[in-house]
Amino acid sequence: MNTLIQNVTALLPDGTTDVVNIAITNDEIFSVGDVPDDFIAQKVIDGTKHFAVPGFVNAHTHASMTLLRSYADDMKLMDWLQQMIWPIEAKLCSDDIYWGAMLAAAEMIRSGTTTFADMYGPDMERVAEVVEISGLRGVLSRGLIGLAPDAEKKIDENVYLYENFHGTADGRITVMFGPHALYTCPPDYLKKVAEKAQALGAEVHIHMSETIGEVEDCMKKYGKRPFAHVASTGLFENGTLAAHCVHLDDEDIDIIKKYHIRVVHNPGSNMKLASGTAPVPRLLAEGVCVALGTDGASSNNNLDMLDEIQLTALLHKVNTLDPLAVPALTAIKMGTEYGAQALSLPHIGKLQKGDKADIVLFSMHGVEWTPCYHPASLLAYAAKSSSIDTVMVNGSLLMENGALTTLDEERILYEAQRVADRLTK
Repeated sequence: MNTLIQNVTALLPDGTTDVVNIAITNDEIFSVGDVPDDFIAQKVIDGTKHFAVPGFVNAHTHASMTLLRSYADDMKLMDWLQQMIWPIEAKLCSDDIYWGAMLAAAEMIRSGTTTFADMYGPDMERVAEVVEISGLRGVLSRGLIGLAPDAEKKIDENVYLYENFHGTADGRITVMFGPHALYTCPPDYLKKVAEKAQALGAEVHIHMSETIGEVEDCMKKYGKRPFAHVASTGLFENGTLAAHCVHLDDEDIDIIKKYHIRVVHNPGSNMKLASGTAPVPRLLAEGVCVALGTDGASSNNNLDMLDEIQLTALLHKVNTLDPLAVPALTAIKMGTEYGAQALSLPHIGKLQKGDKADIVLFSMHGVEWTPCYHPASLLAYAAKSSSIDTVMVNGSLLMENGALTTLDEERILYEAQRVADRLTK
């Protein structure tokens, strides 16, 4: 179907914000600017007083953890994991994973996320089902815990996920391998994961250097810092998405650059868990691809990528005492274009001809948009995701005029609450 978004203020790849027409053919952007004479639209969307941006890319999350939102707050990371999160996660069944991911999908669509990278436990095929139904774009990994009694089975499950779901849902599903972290995956296990991933041509999604304790423990146990240790297992040979990367030294950054590792910055989660502040300005200055993620909703506590864009723009200014540390446009690109690069998705993240039609429209009728001197700055410093009224992925509308079109939101809220009540009683 041909769709035309008329007279919309659009964030273009060069950072300018012009009033344009966006013509869409099937799943791609056909043109940005004037409408070609031979383009006939079956659907027209009035973009007047709206701001069009590429769909947000949540490059690191644990979708079904929406079920644990605010279940355990104000705790240190390892206490939070070991005492509260892991025990209740052990109770999760297949339907729980499904409804938790459905709740996440509804939240992400409402807040403008069109692509998400999810690492979680068993039954990731249920998350793939959610991707199929919702219309979102998903990069899925089976979370691998090498210390578990069924560690080998978990690798087999990730292989199954790749062989059966990679490239499905009209190409909207990508599968990676998800070794959780070096402190849950011994080196021999990481080597096995590396070999399996390499044999299939799959990339890897892993947590790295999130806390000082993680770095110190790695030094004591292996005599190396985390990046040097994991590099010795061969895991970085496959293409790597590394979440957090808070505590880095020169050697770590050299390894990140050597293996072209893409970093996912999670400012909300890192701030809440007091993990520290990642050296984002330096990474960007040295040419490292830095994307943004929310992490799970039990450590954030939402999946709103606009929050992460705003936190990124502000956090690094105050941390470096430099108001230019991460400008508004850079923060937005981290949540869109750079996120797409981090997930190895070459045709999303920009509003340009030939790219996938993953588009979000913000209504600029609200008080936070008035007056409107610089739309991109307003997006990074003033806007709220509640002003989003239209979300499109692959040219299909997932939300129109503020209403979800692919999901039964009332049913999702009921089922998610029912699951949460059973898990925590």
